[in-house]
Amino acid sequence: MSDIAEKTIDKNTADLLKMVADFEGKFSGAFNIRSNGGCLGRKSSENIKIESKTDNPGLDIFIAPGTKGETVFIPACVTAPGFDDLVYNDFHVGEGADVTIVAGCGIHTETGEPARHSGIHRFMLAKGSRVVYEEKHVGTGADDTKKIIDPVTECFLEEDSYLEMDTSQLGGVTKSTRNTKAKLADRATLVIKERLLTDGEETAETHFSVELNGEDSGVNLMSRSVARGNSHQAYQSVIIGNNKCHGHSECDAIISDNGKVDATPELYANCGDAELIHEAAIGKIAGEQIMKLRTLGLTQEEAEAAIVDGFLA
Repeated sequence: MSDIAEKTIDKNTADLLKMVADFEGKFSGAFNIRSNGGCLGRKSSENIKIESKTDNPGLDIFIAPGTKGETVFIPACVTAPGFDDLVYNDFHVGEGADVTIVAGCGIHTETGEPARHSGIHRFMLAKGSRVVYEEKHVGTGADDTKKIIDPVTECFLEEDSYLEMDTSQLGGVTKSTRNTKAKLADRATLVIKERLLTDGEETAETHFSVELNGEDSGVNLMSRSVARGNSHQAYQSVIIGNNKCHGHSECDAIISDNGKVDATPELYANCGDAELIHEAAIGKIAGEQIMKLRTLGLTQEEAEAAIVDGFLA
């Protein structure tokens, strides 16, 4: 890690970085750490170049063609009361590259002023490239302060490219609206695995819109969520098949207390060879699951927690 990051990082930021990006005092490989709109540290590698945008706050990340086995970290943190962070990050992935991108945002607030982060990410995957993208969102600090995270993601997949997105938001975020759009060319594949946990008065909205434009392109959208307290979640998926393709959307949700979950699938087959499927299941934890764990010595609360942890794993 650069000297400036080591000298200026504070405990709250370090704790958030640990939660969203497994930070242990340094990153191995290319990285950029964003905190309250500024840069705490940055490092490029021989194959991954990170540059500041000139027209908007944010980054251009250039991954050279043929890059294999490297990871780039771009976490963002907000710890300043009332701070509204907006960032634009573009990932330019070269032909044949195979890399991992670790992002995510953590917000920590102790006062009554709301804090917000809006990350607008664009992925441009060249022919035959492969990306695994990991994104975690968390909120910590006082329960009565608003922590808002509104990510926007746009994906453009060229022929034979593959993008797998593993996104999670497992506590502390008061409100989030998650918008993801994608366009796929021939034989391109998009896989999204989403995990959500809301509690209290929290709300979370997920909106997926995927255009399968290429022949033999495919998408698999999978969302698992738990809504506790008085929280509310809304899930919407739109899959548009414009060619011979395959699309699958799956929403599985557990509700407890007064939690509410809405699931709205939309499938548009504009080609006779488009194969599109949606599945949804919403309900409470099964009583027999609780009873089985109770016979092993767990309390009611411990049994419910074990089931939820396994469900969201």
